[in-house]
Amino acid sequence: MHIQINPGEGIEMSEALEAHIEKSLGAIQKRFGDRLTRIEVFLKDVNGNKGGIDTTCAIEARPRNLDPCAAEGEGKDAYQAVTSAAGKLEKVLGSLFGKLDRRRA
Repeated sequence: MHIQINPGEGIEMSEALEAHIEKSLGAIQKRFGDRLTRIEVFLKDVNGNKGGIDTTCAIEARPRNLDPCAAEGEGKDAYQAVTSAAGKLEKVLGSLFGKLDRRRA
């Protein structure tokens, strides 16, 4: 499974942020990695330095032989946004694959 990171305008990638993204997606990789071909992470700074919710993160997973699914999160920084979106995506994938597995049983 390949992870592609797409930093948007206003997002500065660093080794620390990349490591956080990979760590946040670790549970997804462990549970569903053999059923996914790719995960794409899209980060965007929405408020600049105005304060409040500043960063959004959309994560799109590409399951083998299925349509892509996605989840979004937001936070005061990229780290919070990634953590939020990864947690939501894990729930989405758990539901999707759970339904598929029940149909096959």
